Amino acid sequence: MKLFIFSSFLTATSAFMACAPTKTQNAINFNGSHKFYTTLAASATETSPFTQGVRIIRDELPIVYVYDHCPFCVRVRLALGIKNVKHNVHFLQNDDISTPTKLIGKKIAPIFAIPEDDFVMGESLDIIAKVDSDERFGTTGQLLPATARKDIKSWQKSVQTLLRTLQRPRYVATGLLPEFQQIDGRHAFIKNHQLPPYEKPEWKGDGTDENPGMPMDEKLTLYAEAMSKDPAPLLEDLNAKLIELDDMVFSEHYCSEGGLSMDDIDLWSRLRSVTIINGAQWPTKLRAYMDNLSALGDVPMYDQMGL
Repeated sequence: MKLFIFSSFLTATSAFMACAPTKTQNAINFNGSHKFYTTLAASATETSPFTQGVRIIRDELPIVYVYDHCPFCVRVRLALGIKNVKHNVHFLQNDDISTPTKLIGKKIAPIFAIPEDDFVMGESLDIIAKVDSDERFGTTGQLLPATARKDIKSWQKSVQTLLRTLQRPRYVATGLLPEFQQIDGRHAFIKNHQLPPYEKPEWKGDGTDENPGMPMDEKLTLYAEAMSKDPAPLLEDLNAKLIELDDMVFSEHYCSEGGLSMDDIDLWSRLRSVTIINGAQWPTKLRAYMDNLSALGDVPMYDQMGL
């Protein structure tokens, strides 16, 4: 029987394990919380793995409010994991409007909270910039800036329709993602997320009598039909695109030459959802890249629950 569990990290290599404090490191106290400075380098050579710093455990842990499937939420989780900052993950139900609205004024994720400062903020890239510039969360500037690579951005755009067609029905069909544990959460997602070839205005409407949007029963039928179709033609396209991307990825440790950067934070967070697609065939280097960043960032993938 197939076990629907998240991927295990018990085999993570020592390169991705937190370093123990040494006598040469300086212990500093921040409001009762201890942290050790250590020298971190993105890489010793162009192809060596990122050297992770010591575990950062604040007296009051920061909190990140997320949807598990959301790549923007995964960005923040991955960055916190890479920086080895212990944090609480609060999975929002997809139909929960009141919690994010009370925190930040609207239904949005991710949301980052620093309880010791009574501080709350949104927007994934702003959150990561905040964390990577705050000495309480480890050595600053560990994540190199994005390189603005046009080839990877072009690749992402080229697979947008393909991935929406394959991923979105699978998110809700598993029934296992935290935000979709109840039917209300699943229906809220289906209500608001169109399947190709439909566009958002046609799917959601604009709130007027002239364009009320597609009836919910029709949306449910389209999601069910998407799951019942033979995925073979789409998988063939997907696997060809993964081979293309494999050629673009610089190494199994980071996607752009020079070291681990915001390129990786964005790319890996988007690719993670591909692991929910059973039948995706990963080229060797790209699969190693996915596994290495998953272990380093302590963010599990979906392989064992793939459909």
